Amino acid sequence: MTKSTGDSKPKTYTRFDKVQRIQHIIFLISFTVLGFTGLPQKYILSPISIGFFNFFGGIENVRLIHHTSAIVMMIVSVFHVLEVLYRVFVLRTPISMIPWINDAKHVYDDVLYYIGRRKHKAYYGRYSYAEKMEYLALIWGTVVMGLTGFMMWNPISTLRMFPGEAVPAAKAAHGGEAVLAVLAIILWHFYHVHIKTLNKSMFTGTLSREEMEHEHPAELAMMEAGEHHNPIPEAVLRKRQMIYTPIAIAILAIFSYGFYFFIGYETTAVTTLPAGATVQVYVPQTATPSPSPTSTPTATSTPTKAPSATPASSTEDTPVASTSSTPAETDSAVTWDSAIGPLFTQKCLMCHGATASGGLNLSTYTDAMKGGASGSVFTSGDSAKSLVIVKFESGKHPYAALSPEELIQIKAWIDAGALEK
Repeated sequence: MTKSTGDSKPKTYTRFDKVQRIQHIIFLISFTVLGFTGLPQKYILSPISIGFFNFFGGIENVRLIHHTSAIVMMIVSVFHVLEVLYRVFVLRTPISMIPWINDAKHVYDDVLYYIGRRKHKAYYGRYSYAEKMEYLALIWGTVVMGLTGFMMWNPISTLRMFPGEAVPAAKAAHGGEAVLAVLAIILWHFYHVHIKTLNKSMFTGTLSREEMEHEHPAELAMMEAGEHHNPIPEAVLRKRQMIYTPIAIAILAIFSYGFYFFIGYETTAVTTLPAGATVQVYVPQTATPSPSPTSTPTATSTPTKAPSATPASSTEDTPVASTSSTPAETDSAVTWDSAIGPLFTQKCLMCHGATASGGLNLSTYTDAMKGGASGSVFTSGDSAKSLVIVKFESGKHPYAALSPEELIQIKAWIDAGALEK
């Protein structure tokens, strides 16, 4: 509790110390950045999202910012866990953010107040039941977002332990929880904390006596009665700190390994193809390769002329040369199985996999040829009219992850007839 020396200034009471305020500011910044960079990825085809990606130079830059903010949030969450344990086990601060039986009574008292059967609201302690539920929602949201984020960040490892539906389910849960969290902050937290009462204690650290009487009368009574904090003997404090220190180090080591595991365990599906993908490809003159070669007919020679050895040998050599060269060239052609399918798997399945964004699923050749909501995306034999090429070259595709060399390879595959095998 602090009191000003001048009579004109009101008495203030310490609500949050500097460590708590710094945690709140860092968490606030990381949460805001996660919201601004995550929601455009959920609604990836929205014109606003596309403009957002273009402003930041592509979706890869947005994802990098999103991942960095997630790491910051995880670090501050671990620090918060260690700090709460220190306050509870060393300083013996009451566990005031967990709902207790008296919170149910406070709900009942507030209902009576709102319907006019009671003259005043419930007498809250350090935290009201609404603040406690919001805190528990924050813990729940952080855990869900962390787990589902790991599954999306490491999809291959996830599918080694869970069925194929796990990654799309994680994506749906991650996006849904993000929308819920953003709406809860805007509609609930901002209104009750910064609009309805303009509570600035998380930034200033203090509340006036009038604010304490209105928001936390029970805690104010304890403060003024001297029952809020009892001093801890120095020897007792040092003993508790000696016990707590190895526990905190062990927790920090576990989380540090978890961060390393989380970030560097796996190379994600969105990556750059090796240089070998830019090799020279075979492009035939016709849209579809000719079937097996046929021999040149020799029945057109006139009967008056005797057959010559030279033309006969020439006629026989013609199909042999054609047979030996054409299959070799066909084997070197780009097909779905040899190059195009793996390319789409690496670059496109995050959106056009099982979730089929825009109705387009590129998981298999059959699904790809079905097209999406806008129709077929591959026009066999004519890459210039293929929707996939048109979108990428016009800059209308929000996720411009394909390099010019990869587009050339896809064009060659389409012009060659978009073969599967």
